[in-house]
Amino acid sequence: MGVEEMVAMFLHIIAHDVKIRVIKRQFVRSEETISRRFNDVLLAILRCHNLLLKKPQPFGQDKIDERWKWFKDCLRALDGTHIKVNVLEADKPRYRNKKGDITTNVLGVVAPDMQFIYVLAGWEGSAANSRVLRDALFRNGFSVPQGHYYLCDAGYMNCEGFLAPYRGQKYHLSEFNPHNQPSTAQELFNMKHSQARNVIERAFGVLKARWRILRGRSFYPIKTQGRIITAYCLLHNHIRRVMVVDPIDEIVDQNMLGVDGGTIHHIETSDAWGR
Repeated sequence: MGVEEMVAMFLHIIAHDVKIRVIKRQFVRSEETISRRFNDVLLAILRCHNLLLKKPQPFGQDKIDERWKWFKDCLRALDGTHIKVNVLEADKPRYRNKKGDITTNVLGVVAPDMQFIYVLAGWEGSAANSRVLRDALFRNGFSVPQGHYYLCDAGYMNCEGFLAPYRGQKYHLSEFNPHNQPSTAQELFNMKHSQARNVIERAFGVLKARWRILRGRSFYPIKTQGRIITAYCLLHNHIRRVMVVDPIDEIVDQNMLGVDGGTIHHIETSDAWGR
């Protein structure tokens, strides 16, 4: 089997959530061959992570970008998202999230151009975002250089290296409009914070809009599902680099116009980052 056919099968499966028995008829290949080649392509993509992941670069005070000029030395934004998965019956309690869905909690870090800097997939849906972040820091190669930080939401601790918004204040962009502008310094900070950190929400939105398999429960084993999610992020970066205009962006922007607003009720602060 040629490389072109292997890649075509792989992309067809992940983009359209097609089962192997369907690919078997379309490509006239055995299920064993399709499964083996699917995993070959998947592993090949994962081996390219050093090439495809974007390198973090802090912003200086002279940065023109309106959203980020307020955050000197910021290394971009991070957040977690839940993706539905299939697991064994005995494992379902661990993967059941707050909404009752069976999911995996995925940590993502993105740059302003919506390219992923770091991805950690595979954690159970019941795991808190802060717990996934600790695992990334202490066991999975994620780090924050001295003097730099990431923007995060209220689901993470506000501490050195991670800058969260003020608690008990308006935060979501839907709460701010020409007739309802920030009235305090804390609200102004939250609005600027939300405008910048919104890039991670859009990145996850583009990811789920492009790859149909992410919108349902994959039929692959949980370990393979984690690898596939990471591969999606790497392919996403490649697409962002070679495609001048991504039509998925417009779809995601339209969908995000109706994102729920809300108030931050609780967040832990520290002296280092509470000012």
